[in-house]
Amino acid sequence: MKGRLSGARRVATPVFEESRPVATAGGGAVILGIDPSLRGTGFGIIRAVKPQPRVLAHGTVSCPAGWERSRCLVKIAQTLRELVRQHQPTVGVVEGLFYAQNLQTALIMGEARGVCLAVVAEAGLEVYEIAPRKVKQAVVGYGAAQKVAVAKMVQRLLRLAELPAPDAADALALGLAFAQETGGFSLNPPKRI
Repeated sequence: MKGRLSGARRVATPVFEESRPVATAGGGAVILGIDPSLRGTGFGIIRAVKPQPRVLAHGTVSCPAGWERSRCLVKIAQTLRELVRQHQPTVGVVEGLFYAQNLQTALIMGEARGVCLAVVAEAGLEVYEIAPRKVKQAVVGYGAAQKVAVAKMVQRLLRLAELPAPDAADALALGLAFAQETGGFSLNPPKRI
């Protein structure tokens, strides 16, 4: 608390112990960002290389409303395991908790988040969490930015041809925010005049 009051800089903190190096021989960390949700878990994988982070994959694990929760959780786990196997990320970043007004919603979100954390941890990755407001602040410059503003800024920063889906954009934003905090990336480069 004293550190927060004194203005000390807060950084992402690991959820589990370190077990894999963050940097890779391929030039930069491969960051898996995850925006957990039961019906639409967003994921984004970026390689943190300078001068510009590069997108390796992004998308949404979508589950129909008619599916049981357990079936959705299995699909989320299977998809994330396949992404980890295919892209070999070195670090996982999960969106931090928010306070839902509805207890049932909070419990369901907790289940999806738990599956995401378990899959990333079982792969031996370092796992970090960043609060949603901090991600928006890092990417858009405003902690209460709307989802569309985050998506547009992610598209611009990563030079994507199309606007990413909202959940995928949030996951990519997590990766960008982590790269900025840990790698000295500037998401808002100086304007050339």
